[in-house]
Amino acid sequence: GLSHLFEHMFFKTNRAVANREDYLRLIGQMGIAYNGSTREEVVNYYFTTTSPYLRTALTYMRDSIRYPLFDEGEFERERQVVIGEIDRNESNPFYYLNREMNERLFYKYPSRKMPLGNRQTVSSATTAMMRTIQQRYYVPNNSVLVLTGDVEPGDVFRLAQELFGEWPRAEDPFVKYPLVEHPPLKKSEGNIIKQPVQNVIIEIGWHGPSIGKDNAGTYAADVFSFILRQPGSRFQRALVDTGLVTAVDLGYYTQRNIGPINIVAQTTPDKARAAIRAIYAEIAHFNDKDYFTDEQLESAKALLESDDLYSREKLSEYAHTLSFWWASTGLEYFRGYLGNLRATSRSDISRYVTTYIQGKPHVGLVMISEEGQQQAQLRPEELIGQ
Repeated sequence: GLSHLFEHMFFKTNRAVANREDYLRLIGQMGIAYNGSTREEVVNYYFTTTSPYLRTALTYMRDSIRYPLFDEGEFERERQVVIGEIDRNESNPFYYLNREMNERLFYKYPSRKMPLGNRQTVSSATTAMMRTIQQRYYVPNNSVLVLTGDVEPGDVFRLAQELFGEWPRAEDPFVKYPLVEHPPLKKSEGNIIKQPVQNVIIEIGWHGPSIGKDNAGTYAADVFSFILRQPGSRFQRALVDTGLVTAVDLGYYTQRNIGPINIVAQTTPDKARAAIRAIYAEIAHFNDKDYFTDEQLESAKALLESDDLYSREKLSEYAHTLSFWWASTGLEYFRGYLGNLRATSRSDISRYVTTYIQGKPHVGLVMISEEGQQQAQLRPEELIGQ
């Protein structure tokens, strides 16, 4: 949660604001839209503007990165804003489902997978902590500057050198402060989360592949998830077309430090037990040779590639895509993504399923209302396929 709080301070008072520098007068006149976002492995700050104001936007970004003042009054106000975000999240039943999954799947270091943070961490944060984060992580060799749109590359590189060239390198923070190692699950666990919801939400989670340790597994995960997501897949036919669930998905979230695999399904209390059994029956067949056809495999790869290429059409969104992949995978992974996707084979998918899903410790959760549970009478052991 500290990185999230820092994000909120990024656009507050810095050296330029304190000195009332002239260029700041333009900020309110030139229609710059700016914001930030914090995810598990990247904090992203972005400006959307027009070409004539590129220098002003980059100058403001430089001053925000290098010269924040962390005013105590502003810090206290932003702390309350973040606590307000936590309050809003806690009013949503799905917050408790997500939190429970994270706390069980990443039981030793759950906060590393919860960028929002928690009330205790945010309430006890200090400006000294913000300064430590800035000095440790806000360094040029842990940063990337991404520009998309109506600019000339040569002009951009010259401007970047002018504004950021004197920013001193520092020790690699992930060498000096290595990422935590999330220990593997020792056993499967199930739990029932009671929340005021009308439907029943079933979620099953596993530890998936990590970038840098099993890149091939990440491509196989994407392809297999896409196959199962298609309406004509055996997975959808067995669960949705039969009426056992109203929706079901298998997903993988690409991460350098253990990407989670999740099955999420929605059903009703009267069908919950049968739906859970049917989901585990499908999992048991994931490695069957006829679980998907060669045509479905090739179609999934082609459609994934098309989706990826289409996502690059909107340059303001493409900048976010690049920064995410740079942080979690490195740009070489991103550049080679489509080629490696095309090369994914049945044996790659089989290895992925065997290594990470079938027979592996996992977490099974159900979110259901008190009244729904009285009807369904689900037991925790059923949620892990027992």
